[in-house]
Amino acid sequence: MSSASIAGIGIAPGLAAKVFSSPNPGKVCVFSKCLQFLDYEELGDRIAKIGFYGADLTVRDKGHVLPQNVKVDLPKAIKAIHKAGVEVPMIVTGINDASLKLTEDILGTASDCGIRNYRMGYYKYDNKLPVFKNLDNCKRKIEQLEKINRKYNIKGGYQNHSGPWGMVGGAVWDLYYILKDFDPEYIGIQYDIAHATVEGGYSWALSLKVISPWINSVAIKDFKWGKGEKRWEPKWCQLGEGMVDYKNYLKKIALLNSTLPITLHCEYDLGGAELGHINPSMMPKDIFKKLTQDLHYFNNILLKS
Repeated sequence: MSSASIAGIGIAPGLAAKVFSSPNPGKVCVFSKCLQFLDYEELGDRIAKIGFYGADLTVRDKGHVLPQNVKVDLPKAIKAIHKAGVEVPMIVTGINDASLKLTEDILGTASDCGIRNYRMGYYKYDNKLPVFKNLDNCKRKIEQLEKINRKYNIKGGYQNHSGPWGMVGGAVWDLYYILKDFDPEYIGIQYDIAHATVEGGYSWALSLKVISPWINSVAIKDFKWGKGEKRWEPKWCQLGEGMVDYKNYLKKIALLNSTLPITLHCEYDLGGAELGHINPSMMPKDIFKKLTQDLHYFNNILLKS
C-alpha cells in the first residue's frame, strides 16, 4: 500500500520533503533514442563532451540495448559509458507486464548494474471497455510490477504521454487513480511537463499537485501548436522556443532543490535521429549542436532565472 497520503489535492508534507530534497542542478541525462546512431563508447564520449551528467539509455526493441541481449549488453554499455566519465542512472524500457519473459532479466540486470530508475512501457485504452474498467486492469498489472520492483530495489516510472490514440496517462488524473494505492518508492511516474501542457493547457499545475508524490523522474522538452494534415497538433521544438511555462513549472516542482533524475528528450526534427534512426540525414555535428543548445538553455537560463 502507498506510503503517501493526500488531503484534498495537497501533498503529505513529509512525503513532499522526501521527494523534493537536496540540490541536484545540472545532473541532466539525455534520452539516448536520438543518439542511437552511436555505439556505446561513442555515446559516452559524446554526451561527456556536450556536458550531460549521463545517459537515459534505451533498453527496448530497436534501442541501444536489445531486451534479449540485456544480460550481456547492458553491463557492456554501462562500462563503455562510464569510461567516458558519465553515468547511466536510468533506462527506458517497454516493460508494462510482470509476466513477460524478459521483464525480470531486464530489471535484475539493471539493478545489478546500479540503476535505480526505469521508464515503463505504455497502456492504451480499450474503447470496448468502460474507462475505469481499463484503469482497474492497469492497476492489476502495476501491482505485480511493484512486487518485482521491490525484489530488485528499482523504481518504475510511467511517462504521461499526450496523443489522440487513447494513451493511458495522457490526462494525468488517470495515473493518480492507478497509482494511489502503491508505494512511490517502487512505482510512480516520469512526469513530462510538455505532454502535460499539451493535454492540460492551464490545468497542468493542478494535476501536478495531485500526482507529485509519485513522481520519480522528470522529462523535459518543448512544443508549439501547429496545424497538421488532419488536426492541430503539437510540433516539438528546442527548449525555449515553445509554449511550456518552464519558469512556473520549475518553481512548482522545486527542481532546483530536487534529487529527481532529469532526462532531456529531443523529439524535434533531427533528420530522423529523433525517431531512433541509425542513419539520420542530419549531420552528427548539427545534432550535437542542438543538444548542446538545449542543455545550455536548461542549465544556464532556466535554472538560473
